[in-house]
Amino acid sequence: MNEIDVAIIGAGPTGLYAAYYAGFRGLTTAVIDALPEPGGQITAMYPEKLIFDVAGFPAIRGRELVANLVAQADGFAPAYKLGTQARGLTYEDGLPVLELVDGTAYRCGAVLVTGGLGSFKPRPLPAADVFTGEGIIYFVPHLDDLAGRDVVIVGGGDSAFDWALALADLASSVTLVHRRDKFRAHAATVDRVRALPVDIRVNAQVTKIIGNGTVSAVEISDPSGVDVRPADVVVAALGFTADLGPLAEWGMKLDRRHIVVDSTMATNLPRVFAAGDIVEYPGKVRLIATGFGEAATAVNNAAVIINPDAHLFPGHSSGGSAD
Repeated sequence: MNEIDVAIIGAGPTGLYAAYYAGFRGLTTAVIDALPEPGGQITAMYPEKLIFDVAGFPAIRGRELVANLVAQADGFAPAYKLGTQARGLTYEDGLPVLELVDGTAYRCGAVLVTGGLGSFKPRPLPAADVFTGEGIIYFVPHLDDLAGRDVVIVGGGDSAFDWALALADLASSVTLVHRRDKFRAHAATVDRVRALPVDIRVNAQVTKIIGNGTVSAVEISDPSGVDVRPADVVVAALGFTADLGPLAEWGMKLDRRHIVVDSTMATNLPRVFAAGDIVEYPGKVRLIATGFGEAATAVNNAAVIINPDAHLFPGHSSGGSAD
């Protein structure tokens, strides 16, 4: 049995900032995530995307933000338990005992759930069902991997247009295929992509993947007929489905797939807090910036439960170590 002060479930931006802030408060932490590396949705879905809503940065690339958050937390040596999932929650002498899928167990002063979307997986591309080769991806970890290649992007949301914007000057060709003529993506991003050498196909679908072992072309069907387009890579930016996984069985009060919290970020379970995109309360705004503040609120309120002699407000970080 591992003994820690705070188990943080979720290694996205909110969880990483929580690890830093808990360390600042003198608390030991373990950061747990089903993904094999820290960063959560940013690492998995848009590591190369520029992010604009983080205070102090006019713009910062997703990968750089994650690296900075990891470096910030590393000063307090959080333990990372990646590539495994939180499973069961029980109590022992009033303290949470968290069990992971791999059999690891933690007895904690508090648990902080920062899981973002929860467990998530990409929505499949129907045309890929009968294609067993390589060349179909659901996000782009490294833009340079697609340099000089023919890329077909399927989707009409922010991710699809972000990839088109990023790849327009890097790939040999970029074709964006969307089944409707309206887009879910931010209008300003759509306008920027329209001004680039990106072939936008609307009211269209990729109906067949062509290739022997790897993608070489796709069939695009629209009301005018079928067109064969060269393709080395197909990016299926069709979104993700998400659920809370085993956490849904813990007995936390939920609003659909979100965890309901109060103003201290506490759930209805003793010593269990939550922060970030996964939580719900009146007026909730799902931004990275909001998650950072919620993480600090959760940690400060957990700290006084773990140590009743601690102060809720520890003082400002510029004044040195808290507690």
